[in-house]
Amino acid sequence: MTVVISDTSPINYLVLIGQIDLLPALYQSVLIPDVVLSELLDEGSPTVVAAWASMLPAWAEVVITSVGASGSALDAGELAAITLAESLTGEVLLLMDDSDGRAEAARRGFRVTGTLGVLRAAAQLRLVDLGLSVEKLSRTNFYLSPRLIAFLLTEDRNRSSR
Repeated sequence: MTVVISDTSPINYLVLIGQIDLLPALYQSVLIPDVVLSELLDEGSPTVVAAWASMLPAWAEVVITSVGASGSALDAGELAAITLAESLTGEVLLLMDDSDGRAEAARRGFRVTGTLGVLRAAAQLRLVDLGLSVEKLSRTNFYLSPRLIAFLLTEDRNRSSR
């Protein structure tokens, strides 16, 4: 079974667009490094995100990580997620949106997907309307690559028409 570890961003945006329940539907459980939980609870977090993080559902398991200072471009949550992944055996999927974090995780041999990847997987299983979810995401500060969105929506329409 694949172990799923999430950085802050995918949880943040899935909560903001009302799709956080896609995570247990797709992956059963998700490990959240303690550093990521702290970021979700930070006073700068959106109120709805901090409220969700203060009452974690049973499928979200917080794991204590020991991440020292690093000279890398990664933030603490990304570094904690990758460090946790390295401490595990077996297949790991990292949920991460930041391009530097994704590149570093891939360089270390981990599979990585982000918020859009979660929405795409859920749409493939008909758990979510991808177009509506992308529209909601566009109302946040999430960066949406026009080319990637066009590809995903075309792929979704083609799958739906079959």
